[in-house]
Amino acid sequence: MLEIKRNAYSKIDWFTLHINNVSTDFYDVYVYNVYDTGTVWTATAHAVTAVIGSGVLAVPWSVAQMGWIYGPLSLFGFAIITYICAILLCDCYRAPDPVKGQRNPSYMDAVQSTLGKKEVLMCAIAQYSLLWGTMVGYAITAATSMLSIRRANCYHKKGPEAVDCEPSGNSFLLIFGAINMVLSQIPNLEKVTFLSVIAATMSICYSFLALYLCVAKFVSHPDPKGTLTGVEVGSNGLTMTSKLFQSFQALGNIAFSYTYAQLLIEIERATLCSIALTTAFYVSLGCMGYLAFGNDAPGNVLTAFHEPFWLVDLANIGVVIHLTAAFQASPTALVMAVTVFTAMMFPFFNAVLGLMGSIAFFPLTVYLPVRMHLTQVNLKIGGLKWCALQGLCLVAFVVSIISAVGSVADIADRLKHAKLFSADL
Repeated sequence: MLEIKRNAYSKIDWFTLHINNVSTDFYDVYVYNVYDTGTVWTATAHAVTAVIGSGVLAVPWSVAQMGWIYGPLSLFGFAIITYICAILLCDCYRAPDPVKGQRNPSYMDAVQSTLGKKEVLMCAIAQYSLLWGTMVGYAITAATSMLSIRRANCYHKKGPEAVDCEPSGNSFLLIFGAINMVLSQIPNLEKVTFLSVIAATMSICYSFLALYLCVAKFVSHPDPKGTLTGVEVGSNGLTMTSKLFQSFQALGNIAFSYTYAQLLIEIERATLCSIALTTAFYVSLGCMGYLAFGNDAPGNVLTAFHEPFWLVDLANIGVVIHLTAAFQASPTALVMAVTVFTAMMFPFFNAVLGLMGSIAFFPLTVYLPVRMHLTQVNLKIGGLKWCALQGLCLVAFVVSIISAVGSVADIADRLKHAKLFSADL
């Protein structure tokens, strides 16, 4: 029997353990210090709390752009695609064999062990672009929530007709950046478990509060709103081209909401449960928000509420706490400064989310999992399954391209009518 000392684990390789009939779970514990103690329910909880975040606030707006037909269909469509690719990705958790192979502790490790350096470069570019873009989106969202707190309190005090309740968003972006720069100086703050617990709790709280506020608004005025095809051409001067661009951007917003491929390689259980719960919540909030606001659904649904001011404040405080905690993934003050600077230049919530969704959806959610699966199982070229997976990649590529075009077009159009560094959140 092979004898292995705990302090010599760094010299152990998977092959040595395999030829001595030592289980790979033993290898996982000694090399990665990983103990598989989770359950389906804990995995589901981790996945759901990680996925449901600030992106959910844009779902009612996304549904409004496409209407009662294409809005819910898009939510279900992205859920199905994400589930299929999640199953493929989970099989890459170990390589080269999906059952007995060596554990891949991260998404990039799975790509490297299965595909090689070229795809690792693609993965790195997509991951870091998504990370930085998400930070910009987080800064915009947090500043918007801080402004919403100020606005709700002002309207509550001075009345809904007050004209001086719209402060500039720049000050709130700077405040958010300053807070995170101070927190970034605390060593290893991103490794504090309690911080993750607070962030996850806040994300669930403000998401359900947003759903409650939408339900309450509809119940108080039970007049179903919305149209089959969403925002209509001609309303508020909307052209057909702008309508298409906004619909494309909405696809990017939904794609961003479902982009959590990097998580699945670390939490490989309960994929169906987590995606089902997430989709149910997205559809509920998207449809209730559209019922309540119709084609006038705001880009960030929380910005539409002013009363009850204490509940609105509570939801927005949850957003700020969640995103402040999430920001600690980037510990350097320089990154914080560049992120806030970029957010002040492009303070466009839906456009930024749509662009991030387009960047991540094709390469991270679909293409790389499919490529890794094809490499592992060595499918026959031209077979039915091979053709289906190639078709899936083509659809994802088209969605990413058109959502990127829609988001960039919206940014360009907004810049024509906005002053530089004058954030209108």
